[in-house]
Amino acid sequence: MNHRFVEAFYWVVTLKSISRAAEKLYITQSAMSSRIAALEEELGVLLLDRRDKQFRLTVGGLRFFTHAQRLLALHREIKAEMGGGAGGAQRTVSLRIGVIESVLHSWLIDWVQHMRSTNPDFALELTVETTPVLVDQVQRGALDLAFAALPTSGENLRSRALPPMEMVFVGHKDLHRKRRYTLADLAQLELLTFQRGSQPHVALLDLFREAGLEPRRVHAISSISAMVQLVEGGIGVATLPLAAVLRLGERLPLKPLACESPLLPLPVHASWRDDPTSSVAIDVLDAVFDYIGVPKPGSKKHQKRSVPQDRSSKKSMS
Repeated sequence: MNHRFVEAFYWVVTLKSISRAAEKLYITQSAMSSRIAALEEELGVLLLDRRDKQFRLTVGGLRFFTHAQRLLALHREIKAEMGGGAGGAQRTVSLRIGVIESVLHSWLIDWVQHMRSTNPDFALELTVETTPVLVDQVQRGALDLAFAALPTSGENLRSRALPPMEMVFVGHKDLHRKRRYTLADLAQLELLTFQRGSQPHVALLDLFREAGLEPRRVHAISSISAMVQLVEGGIGVATLPLAAVLRLGERLPLKPLACESPLLPLPVHASWRDDPTSSVAIDVLDAVFDYIGVPKPGSKKHQKRSVPQDRSSKKSMS
């Protein structure tokens, strides 16, 4: 039985779409349909009900899906135990990763450089988007791994929390010279934060509301690059992850502003889909956790680690 045909069937069922499964496996829809048809001919039973446009498994397809999962898992175990049959040669690690801009401007670039130095065959297909878009793409199977402000949810989808990012007010180093700012000081300036309804946007408004203050103006912007250029142009003060500010501040006139009231941290979650055909997503995620110094789940250090609790968990994310 052709392993590629079984894998094709598994992803068609998992993603409930021939087109999405074809995108996942980097083949055309016609090639995907041909693989399913060849598998049906070999098994002597129809696996998909093609009578209308609604995705539906036949009884035989439902039964074979259980076997397909076992076959793919066994195939992966055999390859792992036997070294992949490559005589110890380096395997290409290819992954479709999606990140929010906060991750891109904080640790992602350094991590990619680290991955390339330890695995020269590492191939990256990167998508930078907002959290709602990334969550949708993981659910549809368009991404293998995503780092966003919200976890994904659904059948066979998994998530793991990363350390939240410290958020700070950011100004122009030549324009914002006070040693310490009060919320009243900041309320008199134009403020720049992430898109409307995002966690940073909601948290910023709540911070001023709880202090009984009304900011002069709050601009909702979905791009860190745009916010940085506005700060450079003297337009206002932005709210950004501290790690991103420190990195960007090496070449731009940016500086974090000390404030009496800290901003809520930005939560970050890694999300992926269970894959009996490959452990690449989990392996790469473990590499991320190793790189940023976070113990893996199940380890004694991880069990002792306290989980920060804050009101951001109840808010919409960027």
